Amino acid sequence: METAKKISPQAILSLKEALTVIFWKKEDLQDFVKLTMVNNAIVGTINWGGTKREAVKELIERMTNRLDIYKEDLLNLFLAVTDFDDFSNLKFWDDDGSKTKTAKEAVNKLRAQTKGYLQQTKDQEEAQKRKTETEKKIIVNKSLADELNKLKDRFNALATTRDLQKRGFDLEKFLYDLFLLYELEPKGSFKNYGEQIDGAFTFQGTDYLLEAKWKKQVDRGELATFCYKVETKFKTAVGLLVTIDGVTSEAISPDFKSIIIMDGFDIITILEGRVSLTDLLFRKRRKAIETGKIYLNFNQL
Repeated sequence: METAKKISPQAILSLKEALTVIFWKKEDLQDFVKLTMVNNAIVGTINWGGTKREAVKELIERMTNRLDIYKEDLLNLFLAVTDFDDFSNLKFWDDDGSKTKTAKEAVNKLRAQTKGYLQQTKDQEEAQKRKTETEKKIIVNKSLADELNKLKDRFNALATTRDLQKRGFDLEKFLYDLFLLYELEPKGSFKNYGEQIDGAFTFQGTDYLLEAKWKKQVDRGELATFCYKVETKFKTAVGLLVTIDGVTSEAISPDFKSIIIMDGFDIITILEGRVSLTDLLFRKRRKAIETGKIYLNFNQL
């Protein structure tokens, strides 16, 4: 920002005048300037033994002479003074209201002289902020894509594993890492009163129990068993069944209302970045609530 070129001499004079009159006590003015500036060590080197006007003149002139150091601080002073609207510090010494009137007039004059520049500056700051946020998102998305590619390689390797028992254990670890990537507070497998629970996680304030299957299509009996595990826990618990090979045609029952199902196609869709895990979970649960259908894969949604 080229402050020296864009701020007029008249605005500099108006800043000096406003700083001189918005506070009555020099100590209050010093505190205001210190809190406004980043490089505020200069405040301690100003001669405050004379009048406020002399001190302010020295401060502003030294800052404008070294814009390589004080450019942003000078802008901060302009912004702070043009935003100034609390003149209560003058009340004790302002019997006739003239001091408050003078201060308000000085601030309004400064606002009028700097309105275009300060608005442009704020627009530039907002644009820079948006740019920075976009760059952060790009970095996060790139990191997410890299991690998804690693998980995709693991999933493809699992698909070629002949040891089905090992593949089942590795699937649980894979899902744990996938849910961890999306910050869903996953928990690994555990036993609860003799029941084997493959995992758990939390999404949008709801606790989910996880069941993972990769041997064959899941039948109605296996679905009923998992529903029982979920329904005998807290009433707010929900179950997510991840069955890579899907379910049999007769497996789904209207009685199964506490779970939703994700299959291998859903997993691949997530790993390819076509949908996020969290978006897919949200859409599956909402569709189940709206229609009662607990098993619709990504294409069907």
